Amino acid sequence: MKQVLFEEDGAFRAGTILAEAGAAFQVEAAHGKRSKVKANAVLLRFDGQALAGFMPQAQAQAEAIDPQFLWEVCGAGEFGFAELAQEYHGHAPSPIEAAAVLLALHAAPMYFYRRGKGRYQAAPEENLRAALAGLERKRRQQEQVDAWAAALGAGAVPPEIAAKLDLLLFKPDKLSLEWRALDQAATQAGLAPPRLLARIGALAGPEDWFLRRFAFEFFPAGLGFPAVAPVAAPQGLAPAAAPAFSIDDHETTEIDDAFSVERLADGRLRVGVHIAAPALFFGRDHALEAIARERLSTVYFPGGKITMLPEAAIAEATLAEGREVAAATLYLELDPDTLEIVRADSRLERVAIATNLRIAELETRLHEESLAAGVVEGAHGEDLLLLWRLARKLRAARGAGEDKSEKLDYTFRVEGGRVAIEPRRRGTPIDVLVSELMIHVNATWGRMLAEAGYPALYRNQRALKTRMEVEPGAHEWLGVTHYAWSSSPLRRFSDLANQRQLVAMLRGEPAPYSREELASAARDFEAAYEAYAEHQRHLERYWCLRWIAQEGLEGADATVVREELVRLEGIPLVCRATGLPPGAPGDRVRVAFGTPDEWEVNLPCRYAGKPGEG
Repeated sequence: MKQVLFEEDGAFRAGTILAEAGAAFQVEAAHGKRSKVKANAVLLRFDGQALAGFMPQAQAQAEAIDPQFLWEVCGAGEFGFAELAQEYHGHAPSPIEAAAVLLALHAAPMYFYRRGKGRYQAAPEENLRAALAGLERKRRQQEQVDAWAAALGAGAVPPEIAAKLDLLLFKPDKLSLEWRALDQAATQAGLAPPRLLARIGALAGPEDWFLRRFAFEFFPAGLGFPAVAPVAAPQGLAPAAAPAFSIDDHETTEIDDAFSVERLADGRLRVGVHIAAPALFFGRDHALEAIARERLSTVYFPGGKITMLPEAAIAEATLAEGREVAAATLYLELDPDTLEIVRADSRLERVAIATNLRIAELETRLHEESLAAGVVEGAHGEDLLLLWRLARKLRAARGAGEDKSEKLDYTFRVEGGRVAIEPRRRGTPIDVLVSELMIHVNATWGRMLAEAGYPALYRNQRALKTRMEVEPGAHEWLGVTHYAWSSSPLRRFSDLANQRQLVAMLRGEPAPYSREELASAARDFEAAYEAYAEHQRHLERYWCLRWIAQEGLEGADATVVREELVRLEGIPLVCRATGLPPGAPGDRVRVAFGTPDEWEVNLPCRYAGKPGEG
């Protein structure tokens, strides 16, 4: 029976001719598949061969043929594979021998260029040398990849990979040897690259990965600060008449605000709201200003923070206990009977900070019961009572009612890998005291800057949309005509820039920032502020999952938000609960937890009945 060697779909095959019709054949392969083969695809005709082993035998012989030797003997001209097979073997080649040479030629494209059906030409020597050098380079590269991958698999991180860890994780060049090694090792381990790196200790865990990812995008120069010229305390400021005290969490280092109460000789009261004044410690052209403009805000998240300014600069300007430090102050003179504001005055001065009151301690003595009794025990008790009464009056003046909200805020504390989540009701007397005085400062100074014609950054709110803008406008929800963030200059660039404008206004100097500069900062601030807040929310969700695992919880009571979304009780975590029956928002249910995925920050939940069932 007649047989043929032919090319089909880029591969060589052998078969038996069943029928011939003009320029085409019907061919049956050894395994029984039948094909229609055009005559111009046939490379060799023969007969008497056992087709079942034909191609395997030819392939085995081809692998024994040295392509370098073929290249040396084939000459420079074009040739057919059968011709070279006869020269190579020294006799008329058998079909298998001819096919072996064909396969050897075809498998060595660096050595031989294809010139047509079964025809080839030796590559020029310089081309071959370049191709072989490239092949050798790839071989050495793969050896390097294999070595790095093996090291990763054994739990060691090669220095070359450690040096590019963030790039490999968040913006990999997938042609680089380092990425290929990491990907190869992760594939062999059956893990995603971040999880492999965590397993071998190159990442501390998901939280390390989240922080690195955030820093890579928003702090490309790193979380540290470059060396800058030291700041200098301002000279020539008059001292404040009364000492001040601040109210903050115990871990706060950027103490931006403090309060004082002075009883004047004419019977009036003078309340001072003192704001830290970093703008007086370094100028508009100092490197710290550029750093603050780039960072735009301190970033807060459970277990850490990324400050807007270096700790050394913060330490100089913060309103820390026992210091006399520069501040921008809004003084309010009050009628002692009605607490009506008789006179307001803004000035730059030195303020002695007597005490840093801490919220945890203050909540034990400044609360609804003590206020109802009209007595606040302990340090600054009388002043705190007065400030709270003033805060309530300021709230009423801007049209806000009493806040009886039962909503909770949550404080995350992470120490040694363990997390504590502490709920705290919003709208406590301490919250009212601090927030109302800050609102009043921001509204007053915002209006002053606008009336004086100094550009500023305003936090405007219209139709439920809040925007940072340079045009002064009302903040409808707060009920104020102007609202320019000014009370946190150690933490937000908007406040620092507004303070710099305020200082210039009080001194009768030109505005340091133009409207165009502030408009640019407003756009950047909006984007950064939302990104920073999203990072905080993401880390809070992650630590909620860690807390659930830490406490060994298998389920929890929850409140329906909408559809399948439920909010767990006791922690600020919203999940999707499968199997939730139809109900109304606010319904209380019980959910059971699946296995948390800390890397994806996902907690599987399913409906498990009503609270107390089972």
